[in-house]
Amino acid sequence: MEKDLIEYIAKSLVEDPSSVKVNAVDGEKSMILELEVAPDDIGKVIGKHGRIAKAIRTLLQAAAMKSEKHVVLEILD
Repeated sequence: MEKDLIEYIAKSLVEDPSSVKVNAVDGEKSMILELEVAPDDIGKVIGKHGRIAKAIRTLLQAAAMKSEKHVVLEILD
């Protein structure tokens, strides 16, 4: 569910939605979501001073409350 949420948000923000890739690395009590976008779109996902990235992480934490796992979002360049 969290992976789909991140993919949906990222595709809504970028110019090239086909380049959005989300990889989930699942552990016992945590999950790492790796977001990869086109080099030209990285600024749109991070935002000024990281505001958009912080907002995405906040939404992700709220969505992860049901699964009771700690979810981390990494934006790869």
